[in-house]
Amino acid sequence: MIKALRGTKDILPDAIGLWQRIEATCRNIFNIYAYNEIKTPIIEEASLFTRSIGDATDIVQKEMYIFCDRGGRNIALRPEATASIVRSYIENSLFQSGGISKLFYIGPMFRAERPQQGRQRQFHQIGAEAIGSDSPLIDVEMIALSVKFLEKLAIKNFHVKLNSLGCQKDKESVIEKHKESFRPHVGKLCIDCKGRFEKNVLRIFDCKEESCREIAESVKSENALCSNCAKHFKQVKEGLDLLGIQYAIDHKIVRGLDYYTGTVFEITQESLGAKDAICAGGRYNNLVRELGGKDTPAIGFAFGVERLALALGKAEGAKGEGRRMDVFVTVAGELLYNEAFKLLDFLRSAGITSDMDYEARSLKTQLRRAEKLGVRFVVIVGEEEFKRGNIILRDMENHSQKEIAVEDIVKNII
Repeated sequence: MIKALRGTKDILPDAIGLWQRIEATCRNIFNIYAYNEIKTPIIEEASLFTRSIGDATDIVQKEMYIFCDRGGRNIALRPEATASIVRSYIENSLFQSGGISKLFYIGPMFRAERPQQGRQRQFHQIGAEAIGSDSPLIDVEMIALSVKFLEKLAIKNFHVKLNSLGCQKDKESVIEKHKESFRPHVGKLCIDCKGRFEKNVLRIFDCKEESCREIAESVKSENALCSNCAKHFKQVKEGLDLLGIQYAIDHKIVRGLDYYTGTVFEITQESLGAKDAICAGGRYNNLVRELGGKDTPAIGFAFGVERLALALGKAEGAKGEGRRMDVFVTVAGELLYNEAFKLLDFLRSAGITSDMDYEARSLKTQLRRAEKLGVRFVVIVGEEEFKRGNIILRDMENHSQKEIAVEDIVKNII
C-alpha cells in the first residue's frame, strides 16, 4: 500500500470544516482591513529564498526542497511566502497603483524539517503583507489585524510579544550584543549553533535543541536603537495602547531570517505547549531593494494554519466537522428511485445541501445512513404518499415527522 509521504498529511472531511472556517474568517476580516488576496506559485527560483532568507539559516541550509528542472534551473518549493510576494510586487509593478499594497495569502509551504505537532513538511500559512509605508500605524494595524483574526476565531489565551531590531545599523549592534552574551556559552552549544554563532547569532534563539534553548533563555538581551528607531518603536507601543491591545516586550524576539529589521512580534497560544508560536511577523524594510526593486518599506506576518486548527480543536474539544447536510432523501420502494432522484435535483437547485442512497438498499439501511451523517431532515418517498403527491418529512432534531406536499418541501426546510 502506498502511503502519504512522511511529513505530509491528508485533511479529511471530518476535519475540513475547521479549515474552511479558518479560511472564511481570514477572508472576511482581512477584507474588512482592506487587504486583497494574492496567490503566488508554489515553485520559485531557489535563489529567491537564498538571497532573501539568508544562506546561513536552517531553512536554506537544511530544509528547502530544491531540485533541478528540465531546463537546468535550480527550483525550490517555497518555504515561506514573503519573498514570493515581494518578487511578485516588483515583477508586476504593483507599486504603480500608488500608496500601500496590502495583500494577504492562504496556501501551502514546504520545509524538510522533523515533523511535529502542528508542523508538517508540507504545512499551510495564512499571512498578510503591507508594502509601501514606514508608518508606525501600519505596524500597529498589522498586530491589530492578527489579534482581531484570533478573536474572530474565538481562540483565547494568546499573548503578543513585541520587540524592535531597529534599522540595519541597529541590528548589527543587536547582533554584536547577543554575540557577547552567547560567547561564554559557545562550548555548550550544539554543532549547528556553534556555526550560527559565527554566521548569524540570532538563529540560536530558534534552535530546537533543549540545551541551546536553555542557554538562549538565560542570556541577557537588550535593545540598542538609534533615536529614529526608538521613536518609531515608541509610537508602535503607543498605538497598541490606544487600541487596548495587550503586549509584552521581549528582547529575545529576534526573527532570525535575514530580511527582518525594525518591529518584530510573535503571538503565542497556551494550549500549543512548547511550540506555542501561532503567528510571527515583522518589518523587512530592505527586502524590496535587495530583490531588485526600489527602496520600499514593508511589514508582514504569517499564521500556521495547522496550529490554528490545533488551537481551535483543543478549545472546542473536537476536530470539527465538514458542512452539515440539510436533507437526505430515502426511498421506500425501488420503483420510486427516479422520482426521488428528480426530487434531489429540485432540492439542490434550491440551494439545499442534500444527498441520497444510490444502491437501492432497504429503507431501514437508508435511515441508518442518514442518522450517521447527522442530517437535519430526512425525506421519505413512499408509494402511498407519492400517489397523493406527498412525501414524509422527518425532522431529525426533534424526532417528529409530517406528510407534506412535494411542492412545499423547500419552505418546510429553509
